[in-house]
Amino acid sequence: MLNRFLKKLAGTAAAVALTAMALAAPGAATAKTDLTMYYPVAVGGPLTSIIDGMVADFMKENPDVNVKAIYAGNYNDARIKALAALKSGQPAQLSVMFSIDLYELIEQDAIVAFDDVVKTDADKAWLKSFYPTLMENGTTAGKTWGIPFQRSTIVMYYNKDAFRAAGLDPEKAPATWQELVAAGKKLTKADGSQWGVMIPSTGYPYWMFGALAMQNGQTLMNGAGNATYFDAPATVEALQFWKDLGEKYGVMPKGTIEWGTLRKNFLEGKTAIMWHSTGNLTKVKTNAKFDFGVAMLPASKRRGTPTGGGNFYIFKKTTPEERVAAMKLIKFMTSPERSAEWSMKTGYMGISPASYQTQKLQDYVKGFPYAAVARDQLEFATAELSTFQTGRVRKALDDAIQAALTGAKSPAEALGEAQATATRLLKPYK
Repeated sequence: MLNRFLKKLAGTAAAVALTAMALAAPGAATAKTDLTMYYPVAVGGPLTSIIDGMVADFMKENPDVNVKAIYAGNYNDARIKALAALKSGQPAQLSVMFSIDLYELIEQDAIVAFDDVVKTDADKAWLKSFYPTLMENGTTAGKTWGIPFQRSTIVMYYNKDAFRAAGLDPEKAPATWQELVAAGKKLTKADGSQWGVMIPSTGYPYWMFGALAMQNGQTLMNGAGNATYFDAPATVEALQFWKDLGEKYGVMPKGTIEWGTLRKNFLEGKTAIMWHSTGNLTKVKTNAKFDFGVAMLPASKRRGTPTGGGNFYIFKKTTPEERVAAMKLIKFMTSPERSAEWSMKTGYMGISPASYQTQKLQDYVKGFPYAAVARDQLEFATAELSTFQTGRVRKALDDAIQAALTGAKSPAEALGEAQATATRLLKPYK
């Protein structure tokens, strides 16, 4: 009856009013809020299936929200594709992207601050629930723009069986640069079948270098994102040490070492020590055919590592309803229970103290203490390199690192040129 009556009144104001009443009636279908989320896969492993499972669990609990996850390659790919979607008129509502994309995203007016989205006291408390060090790359100008999720520090993986064979204590990882060199010499085999240590210098060389610089007492940039310290004496010394591991001490291959194949080299015994993301931890745990250990990175003047990984961002081109739904999803994914599950399944760290207070993660750490190394290293961590003009500044540093490691330029010359480039690029932001 209702349908026939509405047909008679089609095109009239009365029809519009009656249709609205019908839709609002009890039992009427509720329109879903659709969310598109771009997601990077930076480290190998079944990350997509884990995310798919978490998203499916969210939609079961929130049937009014439909989430489509788009896996966009590495961090750079995710940023490029998400921003291209924004410009094409088919935008996503949220994304996990590099924590260091912050300044570029703000410059492009692409994201909204979480302070402008949260409403309740509980939401405001949630913003303060994460490890402060992990928040450094997500906050600027007094506002929070990124929420940590896929976060890491660089850790040192080492082959305990290789340590035993070399007469080294398998329970004592190198704690200083000097100890790293000494152990590396004993672990390196003359026939080239096993190196003492490998530090990757492709993919994210600036990240590894941020660790070496901090260990030598030097940060790479200021907190405002408008100054870098690439040519500081301690920075140059750090790059010289990295080069010396291959050139002078002979404990690492000369030239560059591939990020993407390093884990495979470690698992195949081609290096006794590797520096890599804690995001590899579960994969190493699952696939290592030897006894292995995980330790904090060694110190020069102090211990040090940059944090790394991805944050959640909400895009500015979203409706109020989409922002509410995006917040609901982000809070679900970053809850202590989900963060604990994520950490156990991937090796990435729990992002809040509360995640390590869950019974599941407490039990897991008790049985596998290496799962807490990245978290414990936060005491010595600093923000990852992030500035205005991030991509171009980072490329200048990456090029300098590779030029020095391949012998094309001295560390001082290469870093001097990178600093000159960064100074020019950042001058408008002073």
